[in-house]
Amino acid sequence: MVASNILANAAFLEKKEVQAFPYFGVERRGAPVTAFTRIDDRPIRIRHEIYEPDYVVVLDTVLMKAVDVTQGLKKGGLLFINTDKDPATFKDKWPKVATVDATGIALKYKLGNKMAPIVNTSILGGFVGAVAEAYKSVRFPK
Repeated sequence: MVASNILANAAFLEKKEVQAFPYFGVERRGAPVTAFTRIDDRPIRIRHEIYEPDYVVVLDTVLMKAVDVTQGLKKGGLLFINTDKDPATFKDKWPKVATVDATGIALKYKLGNKMAPIVNTSILGGFVGAVAEAYKSVRFPK
């Protein structure tokens, strides 16, 4: 949920129209949370879940055992996973996959602790890099 808001804020600063919101299932501490972010050049008028996302970002691979995280993912859409595994590990099920060890990065830089690493910033950095590489459309400042 925090990562979704950070992404929306970054896009807003780039003069994009944005919308970010969570979806809670069973309301209990530690329950899986789905968060949505819309980014567009035009005003966003719809206010509902995203049923056909261009990208899916998974912060915890445990969810992938319980939920079809790619349900509705557009053909050619990118699945981005927080894992230390190589993307090829997932290619048999999903054709376009990128991975980053956001948990390892968070632990290395002491973001949170071993029981609750804070992966939001490292997952977003990896995600932006993966999107830029996939589409060759983002130029990073020097």
